[in-house]
Amino acid sequence: MTEMTPTSKAFYPTRTTASATAIGVIAVVLWSCLALLTTLTDGIPPFELLALSFGVAFLASLLVLGRQGTAGFTSWRQPLPVWIVGFVGIFAYHALYFFALKAAPAAEASLIAYLWPLLIVLLAALLAGNRLRWRQVLGALLGLAGTAFILLQREHNAVAAMPVAGYLAALGCALVWSSYSVVNRRFSEVPSSIIGAICGLVALAGLVCHLAFETTVRPDFSQWAAIVGLGLGPVGLAFFAWDHATKHGSLPTLGALSYLAPLISTLLLIAVGRSHASPMLIVPALLIIAGAVIATARSR
Repeated sequence: MTEMTPTSKAFYPTRTTASATAIGVIAVVLWSCLALLTTLTDGIPPFELLALSFGVAFLASLLVLGRQGTAGFTSWRQPLPVWIVGFVGIFAYHALYFFALKAAPAAEASLIAYLWPLLIVLLAALLAGNRLRWRQVLGALLGLAGTAFILLQREHNAVAAMPVAGYLAALGCALVWSSYSVVNRRFSEVPSSIIGAICGLVALAGLVCHLAFETTVRPDFSQWAAIVGLGLGPVGLAFFAWDHATKHGSLPTLGALSYLAPLISTLLLIAVGRSHASPMLIVPALLIIAGAVIATARSR
């Protein structure tokens, strides 16, 4: 019998692949709360928020792995490329994401950032050496149309007030995270517990950037609650689940399932009054999600 490579597993699911993909849904659900929790930290500078939330995730991982004694940390002995890919992917994504949500309307920035599931589908196909199918190209175009709609719905005379920097940061999120998720496949033998150490590095880098570029703001009780929630959920447990899923699950399926997150995220923002229930937001949301569904649909 021919042995399956990590790339082929992404397109020909096994029982193990299916279970790993299901674990990835945990990350998707937790990331649905990312935009909401981030908006609840209004007033906290992006790099300070990065340092605090990932500091919580790092401390939580120390408590969990520490129960096994020193043996719990043996998985942290990994080659340099593992550390570089993990650190750059997670740090760059969240630095851009936190900035985007503070520089642009949360719902709009979140929808642009959530182009990454569609990009995962396209990158995974290219990585496997497959030609892009018409439905994948159409899906990409619909996703781009949805993003363009967000920008064009603003009146032309408000161009000066358009948060271009926030939109570009959100687009950068999509590019960084999709690339990281696909490249991470190459390290399928590395235990997901390494994410705890990477969270520590991200927290340290965030602290350095904060001290260099920002003024410290002391969080109040509600902000601390949101920061702890971020550290334990969307920037904590979610990464362990996603790391395992991208290494052993089906990348195209994960890309499709990930579009549950922006839909839930937008609804949460509207439910708590952090975003207007504008009918115009439905159009880009449907375009982006339809693009993902079409791109990941299996041919008969």
